[in-house]
Amino acid sequence: MTIHAATVQGGLAALSDEMIAELRERVSCPVLAPEDAGFGEIRAVFNAMHPGDPSLVVSCFGTADVVDAVTFARDNGLAVSVRGGGHSIAGLSASDSCMLIDLAPMHAVQVDAAARLARVQGGAVWADVDRETQAFGLATPGGVVSDTGVAGLTLGGGYGWLRRKYGLACDHLVAAEVVGPDGQVRVASETENTDLLWALRGGGGNFGVVTWFTFALEEVGPTVAFGGTFYPVEEAAQVIRGWRDYVAIAPDEVTATCLTITMPADPALPEAVHNRACVVVGAVYSGDADEGMDILRPLRELGTPLMDMSQPMPFTAVQQGFDAFFPRNTLQAYWKSRYLSSLSDEAIDFVADRALDRPSPFTLVNIFHMGGAIAAVAPDATAFAQRSSPFLLSIDGNWAEPADNDANIAWVRRTFAESADYGDDGVYLNFTGRSDEPPDVAVDSAFGANLRRLAEIKAKYDPTNMFRSNNNITPANS
Repeated sequence: MTIHAATVQGGLAALSDEMIAELRERVSCPVLAPEDAGFGEIRAVFNAMHPGDPSLVVSCFGTADVVDAVTFARDNGLAVSVRGGGHSIAGLSASDSCMLIDLAPMHAVQVDAAARLARVQGGAVWADVDRETQAFGLATPGGVVSDTGVAGLTLGGGYGWLRRKYGLACDHLVAAEVVGPDGQVRVASETENTDLLWALRGGGGNFGVVTWFTFALEEVGPTVAFGGTFYPVEEAAQVIRGWRDYVAIAPDEVTATCLTITMPADPALPEAVHNRACVVVGAVYSGDADEGMDILRPLRELGTPLMDMSQPMPFTAVQQGFDAFFPRNTLQAYWKSRYLSSLSDEAIDFVADRALDRPSPFTLVNIFHMGGAIAAVAPDATAFAQRSSPFLLSIDGNWAEPADNDANIAWVRRTFAESADYGDDGVYLNFTGRSDEPPDVAVDSAFGANLRRLAEIKAKYDPTNMFRSNNNITPANS
């Protein structure tokens, strides 16, 4: 049966049975068309709004399979999507009719405890990394949801529970193995292809398929101090003001976030929070757990606690603590984010008002505290440019029914637009949805002065823009 797959020129290419058979003979992994057994078992994406409908999937077992998949796509002019963790809010790992390079089988993690390095394959999620590194009491900054892909989060920057003390995931990336559009395997490090390493530290999936990441590790855990207190959403303004005043003087060991969500009527939860809209103050102390619990105590006294989960707990448990809010392929999702140079009383009142007006119980309005080790890195030292703002406002629209898409997207857009009255220091691309919107505005905002250099590196490593299903950077002089 002939398969029709999208091309980089916007048309469709006919892939005969003979062509597919040749590809299957070349690789050591499954090559799946929609009618093949196993096609439905490909790693599902997080955002059900963008499930993707690929024409052909290559579920790679290793770097050689990626090389062969890229070569096949290039030789036939096929549009390519790359799926690592599949957590792209904008659906960048889920293009329709494309050839999908699926990295899910590539999830190995190798830890060199003596050198404090972890080598991680491109299909791993953060739970894979944490499990192996925590066996040695080590960690690298990752996400706040353990099911998030290592590749997408790192290549886009990477905020997690260690950000104030140790910075971003991309800041700990010391080397990468990359398959370029020419089928060549390159190593980017501090000694070879240094420009490529610079670009991978926040420049997205523009430069090839990263098959291995090497991260520097820090001593963390296995037990850390965790603060997790739930307050009534009606007290949001009071709680956020107290949170703001606390983080202004907190040491860099404290990473804190304030979010609003409606809790489910889960029998495992106290009845006080069943179907209850809450303000959740979450924090981690990167240091001695007992000392950390004392330092985090003020965050537990900001209002009327409905539930307090604060306690010393395994770092792996902290990393998994928010997983239930982000199930795969279940919720429609459309997010917007904006950096803020300050958090005024007026901005807090705005956030509190929006928290009371959320159109879906699954929607979150979040404020992340930044600074610390993030700001200690110069904006041009990595592709990730936004280093100075102390706060990130994230409006995470999540809802269940596709029929409600228009109303929920409109609410997120309106809230995002109105938030500009309280500061606008750019956007965070990993938290930016796209629905019939031009991506270049967000890309310009995110990369700022680094965009020109990124465009030059893109022209060097991907001059034809083969890898374009991403927050795309146009090659210089194209």
